[in-house]
Amino acid sequence: MTTLKGEHIFLRALEPEDLDFLYKIENDESIWEVSNTQTPYSKFLIKQYLKNAYQDIYEAKQLRLAICKTNTHKAIGLIDLFDFDPRHRRAGVGIVILDLKDRNNGFGKQALQLLIYYAFQKLNLHQLYANIGSTNEASIKLFTIFGFRKIGIKKDWNFIGSNYEDEIMFQLINDKV
Repeated sequence: MTTLKGEHIFLRALEPEDLDFLYKIENDESIWEVSNTQTPYSKFLIKQYLKNAYQDIYEAKQLRLAICKTNTHKAIGLIDLFDFDPRHRRAGVGIVILDLKDRNNGFGKQALQLLIYYAFQKLNLHQLYANIGSTNEASIKLFTIFGFRKIGIKKDWNFIGSNYEDEIMFQLINDKV
């Protein structure tokens, strides 16, 4: 599918072969704060999730895609549309690149660019939003590059470690719809 293919990465649907990758990413405590996870996931639960991953975005109200380098089919990260609302034509966006060595190489930037295009041109959405912790400078920079604007701050929203952290809500409006 050329819609979801960039210069250095492409986005693809989840496959049964992604079980170990999903298990690793869902159980990596260092990223739990960005995914709102609090407990580990078993391989059994992830297998069940993969069995239902075939559902259409209109049925599941979410779309989770694997981010892959163009020279391999192996996933390096995930990008999601969640809280998909076809009536109001909006969805939330989440992204994670698992390994530190794959971060800051433009893969997340290309993935987000492809997802924005897909959401606005193929799903005909009017808006996307992202909730980002106030100290997550890399994500704030990534989303603002594409025109996401800060529309609000949720004070002391997330309890991380032993402190509360604000969460910033960003929004991107598709003016062409």
